[in-house]
Amino acid sequence: MKNRSTFAGLVVCALGLAFAVRSQDARSLETTSTSILANPPGLPRLPTPEAAEAAAAAAGLNLTNIQGDIVIGQLKLHETFLFFSIVDAATFKSKLRSDILPLVTNAGQMLKTETQPDTLVNIAFSQNGLSALGITDNLNDAAFRAVFLLASNTVENVDATLKTVTSALGASIKEAYSLQAAARKGNQEGHEHFGFLDGISNPAIRGFDDNPLPGQARVPPGEILLGEANDNITRPAWAKDGSFLVFRQLQQLVPEFHKYLTDNPIVEPHLTRAQGADLLGARMVGRWPSGAPVFLSPNADDPELGADSHRNNNFTNSRCPFSAHIRKSRPRADLGEDKENAHHIVRGSIPYGEDVTPEEAAANTTTIERGMAFVAYQSNIVAGFQFMQQTWLNNPNLQNTTGFDPVVGANHGDARWSQGNLDPTDPTKNFTLLNDFVISRGGEYFFSPSLSAIADKLSA
Repeated sequence: MKNRSTFAGLVVCALGLAFAVRSQDARSLETTSTSILANPPGLPRLPTPEAAEAAAAAAGLNLTNIQGDIVIGQLKLHETFLFFSIVDAATFKSKLRSDILPLVTNAGQMLKTETQPDTLVNIAFSQNGLSALGITDNLNDAAFRAVFLLASNTVENVDATLKTVTSALGASIKEAYSLQAAARKGNQEGHEHFGFLDGISNPAIRGFDDNPLPGQARVPPGEILLGEANDNITRPAWAKDGSFLVFRQLQQLVPEFHKYLTDNPIVEPHLTRAQGADLLGARMVGRWPSGAPVFLSPNADDPELGADSHRNNNFTNSRCPFSAHIRKSRPRADLGEDKENAHHIVRGSIPYGEDVTPEEAAANTTTIERGMAFVAYQSNIVAGFQFMQQTWLNNPNLQNTTGFDPVVGANHGDARWSQGNLDPTDPTKNFTLLNDFVISRGGEYFFSPSLSAIADKLSA
């Protein structure tokens, strides 16, 4: 990555249990009797095959042409990201067609357990990666540089498929960096390292899921896929059904985050110090660890509510603190219906690193790196990821001068401030955040092409 290894011009292979891989060897062509996807309570589920096929037919979408990770969301169990450069374009293009394309998993495959491969693979290219293949077309995204991605399910399956991929490509590629990631275990499955259920607010894509959950945004396919309805930018014909992928390796300083909560608890007569710390954390995020929204459960966590996907996202945010992370990242009705219905991304993120050790917790200091392998898909990076980062999350003057996002906001290493009614006993109180709790370790923009583009354009 940019501050670790050269990230531009690399090819990403993310192999994990959310990206299934179709392999041309006998092992990888086998289907599985158990779904390779996670099933944490409270998160949106994939539509039934029948519902997805009906929605796709109505919208004119070809699900078998769309790479699977674009629509899966945050349901992965194990994933490895392999970043590499292309050093022999001719050999790589030949192997891309003969060996890699049969491994690439499409969206339609992921709908049924019996059609899921035992490991899933997706691929995407950076701008330099496309240039190495002789692709010079302008995809008309000001921020676009490129992407190549792969993914799958158990560690053993991931490692075996990774070996298949690298063996097939041989000396045509040079590995630059890899990142192993995995969902947290036990009652923390589906939770990121700070301890909060993550992925609740992913939107439903029209043409893939026409039955959104209560409160779930339903977005036109062109918000996520190039060349589909609501993508009004002129693109090369071969880019249709592809998606821009933003990857960021985000380190989370978990002991430091929890120390801040302990040192700055909400003070109310009926709360213990620990309860006051929990309340501050919930108000900073906008949800309790279970996923229960502060809007619906303002005083205490409600695990039953958090686990209920038909209730945990059905609110307007009007009683959620203005500076809370979920309100800063998706203001909902605050900015008017036209803005609420735009600037969507589909996140396919997954935690990396081990849980906090007792020694780290006792010292309130991070010594082992952990965080989030952040993955976001959209048809326009400027209107999607960049808008959310610059106009919402990191804009201290958004909506009543709320300050920076208290969880993921950054101020170039300087102290941040956050107001926005975080303390219910003093709505004007400022909270000074001397350190960032989330640090970007590197990242890049990629393009995740359709399967037909891989076959007809990128390997031609």
